[in-house]
Amino acid sequence: MIPGRKYAIIVLFLTVTCCITSAQNRKIDSLRKVLKTQKEDTDRVKTLNLLSFAFYSTNPDTTVVIGEEASTLALKINWPKGEAEGYTNSGIGYAVKANYPKAIDYFQKALKITEEIGDKKDEALNLGDLGNVFDRQGNYPQALDYDLKALKITDEIGDRQGQARNLINIGNVYEKQEDYSKALEYQLKALNIEKETGNKKLEAATLSNIGNVYGAQGNYSKALDYYLDALKIENIVGKNQLMAINLGNIGNVYRLQKNYPKAIEYYEEALKIRNEIGDKNGVAIDIGNMGVLYTKTGKFKEAEEYLKKAIGIDSAIGDLNELRQFEESISQLYDTTKRYKEAIVYYRKAMVLKDTLFNTDKNKALTRKELTYEFEKKQAIEKAEQDKKDAVAEADKRRQTIISWSVTAGLILVIVFAGFILRSLRITSKQKQDIEEKNKVIEEKNKDIVDSINYAKRLQDAILPPLNLIKQYFPESFLLYKPKDIVAGDFYWMEKVGDNILIAAADCTGHGVPGALVSVVCSNALNRTVKEFKITEPGKILDKVRELVFETFSHKDPIERESEIDVQDGMDISLCCINTKTNELQWSGAHNSLIYIQNKEIKEVEADKQSIGKVDKPFPFTTHNLQLQKGDILYLFTDGYADQFGGPKGKKLQYKQFQENLLSYSNQPLSEQKQALGKWFEDWKGNLQQIDDVLVMGIKV
Repeated sequence: MIPGRKYAIIVLFLTVTCCITSAQNRKIDSLRKVLKTQKEDTDRVKTLNLLSFAFYSTNPDTTVVIGEEASTLALKINWPKGEAEGYTNSGIGYAVKANYPKAIDYFQKALKITEEIGDKKDEALNLGDLGNVFDRQGNYPQALDYDLKALKITDEIGDRQGQARNLINIGNVYEKQEDYSKALEYQLKALNIEKETGNKKLEAATLSNIGNVYGAQGNYSKALDYYLDALKIENIVGKNQLMAINLGNIGNVYRLQKNYPKAIEYYEEALKIRNEIGDKNGVAIDIGNMGVLYTKTGKFKEAEEYLKKAIGIDSAIGDLNELRQFEESISQLYDTTKRYKEAIVYYRKAMVLKDTLFNTDKNKALTRKELTYEFEKKQAIEKAEQDKKDAVAEADKRRQTIISWSVTAGLILVIVFAGFILRSLRITSKQKQDIEEKNKVIEEKNKDIVDSINYAKRLQDAILPPLNLIKQYFPESFLLYKPKDIVAGDFYWMEKVGDNILIAAADCTGHGVPGALVSVVCSNALNRTVKEFKITEPGKILDKVRELVFETFSHKDPIERESEIDVQDGMDISLCCINTKTNELQWSGAHNSLIYIQNKEIKEVEADKQSIGKVDKPFPFTTHNLQLQKGDILYLFTDGYADQFGGPKGKKLQYKQFQENLLSYSNQPLSEQKQALGKWFEDWKGNLQQIDDVLVMGIKV
């Protein structure tokens, strides 16, 4: 084994491992232009996924955010394939950031969808992604399990490049378990496929992995030959993760040959690329290897500093294999400098991890998994052949049986039961016809009702401001919108007047179709108040909206002119007016209060205790004035979230718990706040029904 960290290729990111080149920049710019003109359909989801994937090696945070936007839109338009691709991209972003629990969560979401829709190629990719994450965490039996499942699928569908990727991953697992003959066997199988298909990127990865195996066996000259061959291919595509890996590998060889200046030169070049692409795992490897080198050259202070940095990163990201190796290295450093107590502490830590990573049970588990795979593969082939023979024999036997019984029994039945059968057929035919006609009427009525409601939803969607318009004025914002039925009584509203942005979260009486009808009336009243009557102060807006809503719902019946229709409908609302230049906020609310986070403290502005609609003793709505600070977060919401029943005792979630959730999630990016609030709500609800529409908006100033 090469002393210091030996490099193992992670294939998860081999599809686009290059940094953002000028050509790629042009591609990103082109995708952004296309995105501006696209509607919310499958083409937009495809563009979002392409854009998300383009950023992963240079800005994984952007990959995560755009991937989530793609999966959210795909879910909305009911396109599972696009939703799965969005989850996969977000998982890759988290994996690059070394947030392995998040990466596993997103890859498993994608895997579940690909299994449900029968997309075998993407299912294999997701299995391979999961195998790579478990590989990084040192969970080799779990990694091999996923890799073998992925290989089985690529074998079945004849995906040659997929086979190569999975063979590489399996070889990596064996290499880390120090089973070098197995590792070399799988890497050479992969290399043959790559040369056959002409996939240069995978070929470079495999050459590097073969170099790892020879280096681990102490054959450094042969290892260097393979690393240099891989580097020749990588120089064609520009700086990338794989190039950084090979530069570090070459540095290891020069260090072992005691050419320390040359070794440090390659380490520094590798580290520079790692930092550019934000690869935490790679940064830990590079600075750890530099620490090993400084120990060899007697620069003990620098060696301790670099090794501790590497140990800190590996501890944070949970890479047990690298952590174990660098703990051994720093133990050797302390032993060399006669700091025996500290040397023993780190040696013991390393041995504990070594037992965890290389125990006998794990080796047995790896062997069992491979033998099971080979056995199942052979058994599947034999079973398919036998099934084919059995099917032919069974078909012949069944045909002969049918002929014999048909001749004998048929004659008897025709003679004895002919009259009975004819009579029964007439009755059955009449009954069937009646049932079919009734079912047809019911189906047509149901279809008409559902079609009408779906059309109503499209009309209601038309009155809601587009999400990209909200993002245009408030880039850091989120909208958690969960209608109870197809259409909703809750709605959100926005209008720009000069430097002021008016934005509201409203809850109309009822939900479903009745609530949606009321929402149209209330939304129209807001539009008329601002556009027709030129009112922009929130309290006065609500006064005028109340007047217009009351006017709409209190007219005389058009047939019986003597009577009046007494409709009690209306809405509760939280309405903001934000000056985008001065950050001044004017706010007014009907029953729904305003919550905002300022200086890490949660604050509340209480609403007037009256609805918009018919009330016994109406009074003017209050306008509250606040001076916001950069970084403040506003939350507008309706009562559906806090009123939901659930939890272990089936009780209401309550407003206090809702506030506590907002405060606890407030340090996260707003896209993650939305995910956290949505997941908490679904977990709380459990198997119970959603009782009301849910609307929560978050805006960061």
